[in-house]
Amino acid sequence: MPSRQVLILAVVTPILLYLLLHRSSPQELPARAAFRQRLVAVGDLHGDIDNAKKVLRMAKVIDESSNWAAGTDILVTTGDIVDRGAHADQIYRLMQSLRGQAEGIGGRVVSILGNHEVMNAIGDWRYVTRDDIKNFGGSPARQQALSNEGWLGQEWLANYSVTALVPLSPHPSSPSLSFTHGSLRPSFPNLQPYPSAINALGHSLLSQALTPPLAPPYPPNPYSGLPKGHSQAEAELYAEGGPLWWRGLADREEAQVCEWAKELKEKTGAKRIIGGHTPNFEKIVARCDAGVIIIDTGISSAYGGVLSALEVVYTLTPIDEHDRSQDPLLLSTAVLKGRFLEKEEIHAIYQHGKKRLVVEEREVTLE
Repeated sequence: MPSRQVLILAVVTPILLYLLLHRSSPQELPARAAFRQRLVAVGDLHGDIDNAKKVLRMAKVIDESSNWAAGTDILVTTGDIVDRGAHADQIYRLMQSLRGQAEGIGGRVVSILGNHEVMNAIGDWRYVTRDDIKNFGGSPARQQALSNEGWLGQEWLANYSVTALVPLSPHPSSPSLSFTHGSLRPSFPNLQPYPSAINALGHSLLSQALTPPLAPPYPPNPYSGLPKGHSQAEAELYAEGGPLWWRGLADREEAQVCEWAKELKEKTGAKRIIGGHTPNFEKIVARCDAGVIIIDTGISSAYGGVLSALEVVYTLTPIDEHDRSQDPLLLSTAVLKGRFLEKEEIHAIYQHGKKRLVVEEREVTLE
């Protein structure tokens, strides 16, 4: 009579052989995306922590406990977290926490400076609310927090930039998205090399502004303007035609905007130019076949606009299903090579659901 071990082997061995053969048979491989990246971008939040959390939950970025729930997704905020509302401090703390949580699991938080961040840095407090000052612990405590010795000033200097070029995959030929608070102007004198030239100017200007003694708040004190010793290039960055303030891509005629967008794409290497700053209280605005997207919808209750977020889902799916080198199980050690179907799906997310802005597909060869 066969032993118990022999009987077990007789039963288990055929099962294991079947699973092995099934796993290695190319004809049985399911359709799959070899690479997937999701990006969520959120416009001006202006001190409204409640609506900020609603938007992030709506976009599945955070859970009910306000912790990161987006895995390897990318979150971009396009500036103006401060002013008009009462709880800018809480929003900055939330972003600070999410940044650390995301990085721990392969996600990423990209933070853009708005004109209102720089206004606060140089002492222009015209849009700061009394409750905001109170929540920081008073005017002196708020100034200290904003300085390069304070928690928020250090956070701005370490993790916030005037603009960002965000690639949608690690492959050098993948499309990238440009993010700025205002509109990038094609003729801006320090546009290139992009984004490093603009960000170097922004960091320098911010560093000067946040170095004690800080400018006394205006009002009630007289307006101090830009820090003493600032350069002409830094003044141009903060001027009406600079990327913090300019609205051209949002408020000019479509034909002109599309012409500018074409030039910007050539100069920046970005496939799409995305910004906030100019609110449309009803919807995210896509222009020039979504080559330009304006995402400020007045989320803060100070404005009363719709709650919204921009979602970009980018996938690469192998065209040759027999190519086992693109198996998802091997991607941690393999390089994406071969023929792929590249797909980019862009939606505006609202409380009532999603609205498709554009879906684009093309065949690409990665080498």
